[in-house]
Amino acid sequence: QDQLAESGGGLAQAGGSLRLSCIASGRTFSGYHMVWYRQAPGKEREFVAYIDWSGDNISYSDSVKGRFTISRDNDKNTMYLQMSSLKPEDTGVYYCNRGDVWGQGTQVTVSS
Repeated sequence: QDQLAESGGGLAQAGGSLRLSCIASGRTFSGYHMVWYRQAPGKEREFVAYIDWSGDNISYSDSVKGRFTISRDNDKNTMYLQMSSLKPEDTGVYYCNRGDVWGQGTQVTVSS
């Protein structure tokens, strides 16, 4: 059974940093592209960052470009999201995604 599990969320001050992790189990991790999404209170889920199976092709939403870094370690079946220069508007539940598989989400709260 394919599963994704996020961790690393928490409370940070504006300007601070957090690193999220997403551990995958089930199908071979290295064969799939991966995506981070987030959902702020009262808003729809939105795209944050994408990384292909090799890690060579990456893209970001305009709202996080230059502040967040997506990466993956295929040997550890893990994807990461390094978040820096955090803003209160980064607050939300962050989800990792692979095709039709979603993690349970991890809460990120940024105080001003």
